[in-house]
Amino acid sequence: MPKHGKRYNALISKVDRDKQYSIDEAAVLVKELATAKFDETVEVHFRLGIDPRKSDQNVRGTVALPHGTGRNVRVAVIAKGENVAAAQEAGADVAGSEELIDRIAGGFMDFDAVVATPDMMAQVGQKLARLLGPRGLLPNPKSGTVGTDVAGMVKSLKAGRIEFRNDKTGVVHAPIGKASFDPANLSANYQALMSALEGARPGSAKGVYLRSAYLTSTMGPSIALALGAQAQQQ
Repeated sequence: MPKHGKRYNALISKVDRDKQYSIDEAAVLVKELATAKFDETVEVHFRLGIDPRKSDQNVRGTVALPHGTGRNVRVAVIAKGENVAAAQEAGADVAGSEELIDRIAGGFMDFDAVVATPDMMAQVGQKLARLLGPRGLLPNPKSGTVGTDVAGMVKSLKAGRIEFRNDKTGVVHAPIGKASFDPANLSANYQALMSALEGARPGSAKGVYLRSAYLTSTMGPSIALALGAQAQQQ
């Protein structure tokens, strides 16, 4: 068991470890527990009733958080011709074609998301898959980062659309805002994410799907969330 300092122990004492909080209660509490000198990110962690070893049970999708994430998302766009100008006009931080691919391959990584048009994906896959794939940055149609509407994709990412996917243990980790957010906005973002997760439930997943959920800030303790009667059966 790792040892925590006095600050963390003081914070964790404010959380009832035997209680499952409503999201409205937890949104208020998580703000109280975020005492770092920076604006902490608020995250939710869902344990799903899936077998992540089976490809047909993996969960992946995107959701537009109604109040955004509170962070400035740096978007790189790999496209040609008019699409480069459209991306720049929509707010892309960097945009280009083959020269941008070579720049990224050479070590340029000043971005948080990568968008590409279909006609560039062969080169992207050939030159950048091994670099971007492990970082979760490789453009993919399922994550809404491959398409012809580059302006729409850029604006969506900038506005707070996030991608979610389960890890190898069947847990989904996702940001839903900042500690500076109003509790009602954190709650609304959480509800949007939970609805998207429920909509992404694999048909082959049996039993209870949303097993547990925890809300936490970057430096604060986790808060168990109530998921309703069905989720408490196991």
